[in-house]
Amino acid sequence: MNNQSNPQLGQLVKIRKGRNTDQAAVIVAIADSKFVYIADGDKRKFDQSKKKNILHLELQPMISSEVVNSLNESGRVTNGKLRYAVHSFLESTNIQAEEKGD
Repeated sequence: MNNQSNPQLGQLVKIRKGRNTDQAAVIVAIADSKFVYIADGDKRKFDQSKKKNILHLELQPMISSEVVNSLNESGRVTNGKLRYAVHSFLESTNIQAEEKGD
């Protein structure tokens, strides 16, 4: 079993299979040991979160504390917070990619 067996709320993922391949999203709910619900706050809103097989996602080491806190407090998270989490993640990976290129 790979290290991708324990997705966490608020964790960022990269989509590996399906229509949105290579896009980033945030885990907003965990259905069971095989499926999670993801949303990005933009094309995929919190209220229409997508059920995805964990095997089709690449779990990232980053977890958005804002998303986790919001879900724990109210059971919901705003699409703005999701967009911010995805944007922050993409910026951090772009910076890392540029540093590797030097």
